[in-house]
Amino acid sequence: MAKLNYHHLQYFHAIATHGSIAKASSVIHITPQTLSAQLSLLEDQLGYKLFERKGKRLILNEMGHITFRYSQEIFSLGDELLHSLKNHSTDFAFKFSVGVTDVIAKVFSFNFLKTIYNMDDSIKLVCKESSLEVLLGELATNKLDAVLSDKSLPAGSPLKAYNHLVGTCGLSFFAHKDIADKLKDNFPESLDNKPFFIAGEGSNQRLSVLSWFEHINISPLIIGEFDDSVLTKYFGQAGYGVFCAPTIIDEHVMEQFGVKLIGRTTEITEYYYLISPERKVKHPAVQHLLKEGKKLFSYND
Repeated sequence: MAKLNYHHLQYFHAIATHGSIAKASSVIHITPQTLSAQLSLLEDQLGYKLFERKGKRLILNEMGHITFRYSQEIFSLGDELLHSLKNHSTDFAFKFSVGVTDVIAKVFSFNFLKTIYNMDDSIKLVCKESSLEVLLGELATNKLDAVLSDKSLPAGSPLKAYNHLVGTCGLSFFAHKDIADKLKDNFPESLDNKPFFIAGEGSNQRLSVLSWFEHINISPLIIGEFDDSVLTKYFGQAGYGVFCAPTIIDEHVMEQFGVKLIGRTTEITEYYYLISPERKVKHPAVQHLLKEGKKLFSYND
């Protein structure tokens, strides 16, 4: 394949950004006929179409989305180069791309990932949030350097990647002060037949909590299921029932939502992993996060 023509790629990027050849043409001051011809040349070189036409709009197809993501990376690096040269800087912004599964509490992700800025090197943190399945796909195509997850890599996964345990903690149970005061003394039996909010389908926490309830022979009254852990906390804060959260974020939950701790258990374990393509970690940012993660969990023991 011939070398990529970056002018063609820039024209494609403009069309994708503005949604039509006419709009892109007026912004970059190139005739629609020229833009259309340059797009056709790029599609011929790549060997596939990049858009589907819907009315007057051009919509990226699957290959178009892939090409657009790469074009964004290419032009972003170009902007960084110009910024560096303009400011006579010899520092190259070291980019670290990490995926975070959408069930992990935002405050934990923040406390964990903010340590990346303690590294000596100049660094640009790129954080993407989605399901583990989607993020592993990004890891497989080298769009991510690592994935922060509450689940390990699924057994039998064809992906060449490895689990690196960051830390573990127990689970804590909270409620509005008026409820917590009544349930604290006889925890966890006190939760029996009491209103309870649980994590949504597919969550590791949901399965662990339900199994634990069965094991200790209690049946809290499940009055809500939420994928969004913050929404769960708001309902608990309003006094509708009991909810749980990883023990490592106890202080934040009580301070942020004004709820009271009912009790803790270590019979339910929350796991945190960094999944990376390396069995023996050499990536400096992943090494740094693993080291800082151990400290974060040791402070909360």
